[in-house]
Amino acid sequence: MKVILIAAVTHDGFIARHSNETITWSKDLHLFKKQTLNHPVIMGSNTYNCMETELKKREVIVFHRKNKPYEILKKLNNNKCFIAGGGITNKEFFPYLTNLYITPHPLIFGGGIRLFEDKIEEPKLLLENILVVNKDKNIFQYQYKILSS
Repeated sequence: MKVILIAAVTHDGFIARHSNETITWSKDLHLFKKQTLNHPVIMGSNTYNCMETELKKREVIVFHRKNKPYEILKKLNNNKCFIAGGGITNKEFFPYLTNLYITPHPLIFGGGIRLFEDKIEEPKLLLENILVVNKDKNIFQYQYKILSS
């Protein structure tokens, strides 16, 4: 099964200014909706609370700190699932990731919620695809396969 981390990030590596931010700055929501449709989406409770209305027609699994990522993944009956943060959830699922879909945005927050809450092992990545998100603003989604960490 493909386990894909999908995220909009600032150029300094943040996915939100704070844990309760409703993300209005991201320009890739249309792509997120298209890519995750009919696939399970795993996210932390804060992310879920900020995105709940955008998640129709998706099996949403809200990850809590007491959950074990492996147990959640082995119950899924799908050929792919998406991990959509926040930083703690992304870090917990990092060992199981097969792909990254990252959309850098031309913003710098200087602080906030990082893509990964704590240090992770540096993975080897293979760029598989680049999708245009917003050509006028030079925003692209970079799709990587994780070769190893």
